[in-house]
Amino acid sequence: MVLPCEVAVKSVIPAIRSAIARELTESYGLKQTEVAELLGVTQTAVSKYTSHCRGAIFEVTDVEGVQPILKETVSLLANGDIDKYKLAEKLCAVCGIIRQSGLMCILCRVSDPDIDNNRCIVCSLKGNTK
Repeated sequence: MVLPCEVAVKSVIPAIRSAIARELTESYGLKQTEVAELLGVTQTAVSKYTSHCRGAIFEVTDVEGVQPILKETVSLLANGDIDKYKLAEKLCAVCGIIRQSGLMCILCRVSDPDIDNNRCIVCSLKGNTK
């Protein structure tokens, strides 16, 4: 069985980083090396995020409730007002919203076609109704 956190690491976190990287490069004019340093990833990863080669399984900004957190996070990053612990907290908050939206259930089903979403309660532990 593929755990939801494994699915998050492979698809959700890259989608979040992709949205952040694109916003930092497009709206704030930061270079890929600067974005890489802010996100704690390589410049190559940022290149893949901004060219939609990585993190493109879905558009994270389309998930209701995510946009305000991402906008705040991007602003904090661009202004140097966030540390890695607060960044981790923001990424986890976005992941939580995605879980509660039911999108994680779809991603888990794609990763493991044998999963029974009606029996899995991982994402519903915080109020999600599949």
